[in-house]
Amino acid sequence: MTRYLVARANLLVFGVLVVILALVGIVTWERLNASRDAREWSQHSYRVLAMTKDLAIALRDAERGQRGYLLTGREEYLRPYDAARDRIVVVQGELQKLTADNPAQQQRLRALAPLVLHKLEELAQTVQARRDSGLEAALRIVNTDAGRKDMREAEVVLATILADEQRLLDDRLAQNDARAMWVRWLVIGGSAIAVLTLLWAARLLNQAWSRSYRSEEQQRDLALRLRTTLDSLSQGVAVFGPDRKLKNWNECFQVLLDLPKAMLRPGTAYSAFVEHTAEPGCPALETEDQLRHGSRNPGEAVTYERDRADGHHLEIRRTPMPDGGFVLTISDMTKRAQAEGVLREAQKMQAIGQLTGGIAHDFNNLLQVILGNLEFVRAKLDGDAKLQQRVERAAWAAQRGATLTGQLLAFARKQPLAPAAIDLAATMPDLIPLLRRTLGEHIEVRYVETAGLWPAMADAAQLESAVLNLALNARDAMPGGGRLTIELGNTVLDQEYARHHAEVVPGDYAMVAVSDTGHGMTPEVVARVFEPFFTTKPDGKGTGLGLAMVFGFVKQSDGHVKIYSEPGEGTTVKLYLPRAVGAAAAALRSSAPVELPRGSATVLVVEDEAAVREIACAILSDLGYRVLEAADGEEALRVFGANTASVDLLLTDVVLPGKVRGRELAERIRALRPEVRVVFMSGYTENSIVHHGRLDDGVHLVGKPFKREQLARKVAEVLGPGATEAPEGGKVVALRPRRDS
Repeated sequence: MTRYLVARANLLVFGVLVVILALVGIVTWERLNASRDAREWSQHSYRVLAMTKDLAIALRDAERGQRGYLLTGREEYLRPYDAARDRIVVVQGELQKLTADNPAQQQRLRALAPLVLHKLEELAQTVQARRDSGLEAALRIVNTDAGRKDMREAEVVLATILADEQRLLDDRLAQNDARAMWVRWLVIGGSAIAVLTLLWAARLLNQAWSRSYRSEEQQRDLALRLRTTLDSLSQGVAVFGPDRKLKNWNECFQVLLDLPKAMLRPGTAYSAFVEHTAEPGCPALETEDQLRHGSRNPGEAVTYERDRADGHHLEIRRTPMPDGGFVLTISDMTKRAQAEGVLREAQKMQAIGQLTGGIAHDFNNLLQVILGNLEFVRAKLDGDAKLQQRVERAAWAAQRGATLTGQLLAFARKQPLAPAAIDLAATMPDLIPLLRRTLGEHIEVRYVETAGLWPAMADAAQLESAVLNLALNARDAMPGGGRLTIELGNTVLDQEYARHHAEVVPGDYAMVAVSDTGHGMTPEVVARVFEPFFTTKPDGKGTGLGLAMVFGFVKQSDGHVKIYSEPGEGTTVKLYLPRAVGAAAAALRSSAPVELPRGSATVLVVEDEAAVREIACAILSDLGYRVLEAADGEEALRVFGANTASVDLLLTDVVLPGKVRGRELAERIRALRPEVRVVFMSGYTENSIVHHGRLDDGVHLVGKPFKREQLARKVAEVLGPGATEAPEGGKVVALRPRRDS
C-alpha cells in the first residue's frame, strides 16, 4: 500500500469519527437536557407527596393532642395539638404553591380546606369546653361525630391527592428511564460504529506495515534470545570489535573477572581490562602484543588458563571473528579442578584400600597366632625375667605390626567404625591427664571449651586415638618444650566454605582443634602431610601414618579436617565432626582398673585358620567357658545341630571358606535359636557386616589381632551380666590403669 492510500485512509477515518462524535454529542446533549427536566419534575412530585403525607400526619397529631388533653386535663398534652395546628396552615400553603401547575390537584385542595377548617374548629371547641366546663361538656361535642365525619372526608381527599401525584411520579420516572435508555443505546451504537471504523482503519494500516512489524518483532525476539542465552551461560562472554573495544557482554563476564560496573560500557578498550585484571607477575588476559603476534594462524582460537589470587582457576578462550574482532570466553574451572583432586584422592584411597585389604586379613590372622601364643608363653615364664623381656619385645613388635595395618586401613577408610553421639565436653577432659603424662613435663597442656557444645557423631575410640596421634606429632614438633592446646567448639560450615572445599557438605559440625607452638611447616609440607608414609622425622622416628590415620578416620566419619601451619609459628589441626542430632550422647568410658571377666557359658568358635581357632579356644577355655569349635560354616551347623540347646554364643570369623559365610551362619543359627548371641571376629571385612565403613546396627565385632582381655571383655559384654562370674584367685588383669596426674 502506497503512502498516498495510507494518507487517504487516515483522512477518511478521521472524518468519519468526527461526524459520528458530532452526531452522538448533539443527540446526547438534547437527551441529557430532557432527562434533567424529567428529573426535576420527578423531584417536584416527591415534594408534593411528602407535603401531602405531612398534612395527614399533622391532622392526626392535632387530634391525638386534643384527646390527650380531654382525658387528662393537663396542659402539656396540648403542645402536640398546638404544633400540629400551626404546621397544618403552613403545609396547606406549600401544597397550594406546589400544585399550581395541576388544576385537578388545586380543586382537591380547595375541597380539602373547609374540611380541615371544620376539624380544627371542632378540636378547638372540645378543648375550650374541657377547660371551661369539664370533661362532660367536651364529650358531648365529641359525641356529635361531626369531627369524625370531617376527618374521614379529609383523609379521602388526601388519599386521592397522593394517588394522583404517585401516578404522575410513575409516568415521569418511566419517561426519564426511556430517555436514559435511548441515550444509552445511542452511545452504544455510536461507539460500535466508531470501533468498527477503527478496526477497518487498523486493518488497512496493518496491511501496509505488517511486513515491517514482523521483521522488527523477529529482530527484537532474536536480540532477546541472544541476550537471555548469554546471561544464562555459566561462562563469561565479551565481544570486542576490530578496534578492540567492548561491544557486548554478559553478567558472568563481570563476575568472573571481578570487574566494576563502571568499566562495563560499550567502547571500553580491551587494554583497560588487561590492566585491571593483571596481578603482580601474572597478567590474567593476553596483552596487546600477544593479540597481534601470539597466534600463527589468525583464524585459530587461542585457549589458555590462569590462576587468580583468590584461588579461582580460569580457562580463557579468544575466538577471532570475520570482521577482525574477537569473542572472549571465560570459564571458571575451579570446581573441575577440585573434582579432579577429589577423584585423584578417591583413586588413591581405592588403590591403598585394595592393597591393604588384600593383606590385612591374612596378616592379622598371623599376628593373632603370634600374640595369642606369646601371651600364653608369658604366663608360664614368671621366674625368668630375661625370657619375659624377650617375649614382651616380640609381643610389642607384633602389636606394632597390627597397629600399622590398622593405620593403613584407617587412611584408606576401610576400618569398621561404630559411630555414636559423643559428649565432647564430658569425654575430652578425661584425656587431658593421659596427654600430660605422655607428652612430658616440658610441654604445657591447655584445655579450652565453649558453653553449649553440640554432641559429635563419631567412633569414640577412634576419636581418642586421633587426638593422641595429633598430640604426639605436636610433641615431636616441640623438642625443647612448648604449649599444646586442645580446643572444643561449634562450627557451621556454610555454602561459601563448601564451594572452596569440594568434599565438604554444608552443615553443623563439632570442632576439635589441636594446636602447638612448634616449628611449624612450609606450604609444601602441609600439602603432603596427610599422605601415607610421608614424614619429616628422621629415619626410625616415625612411620608417616599417624596423620594419615587421622585424615582417614575423619573422612570416613563424614567430617572434615583442616590444617593451618606457618614456619616458626606452630601448627593447628582442626577436626570437624558431624553434629549428632536426635541422639543421646554416649556415656563416659571408665578407665579404672577392670577385672578380667570369666564365665561358664558354651561358646561355638568358628575359624578356618587352625592356629587362630586354637588360640581363641584356649583363651576362652582358660576363662572358664565351655568351647565347641568348627573349621567352616557347614561344620559349624553340624556342631550346632548336635548341641542346639547348650550353645549360648557364636564366635565366628566373617570370612569363611565354603558356601556358608560368617554372616549367613549367624543368621541361620539365630533363626533356629534367636536367643543365641553372636560375636564376629575379623582382620578385615568390607561388605558383610560393615557397609560404608560402619558396622551394621546390632553387630558386635572384635578385630584381629585381639588380646586376651579384649576377647574376654567382648564375650562377657555380649553375653550380659547373668552369664559371667567374678574371677577367683589370681586370674585378674587390669585394663588401662588410670593414674592421677
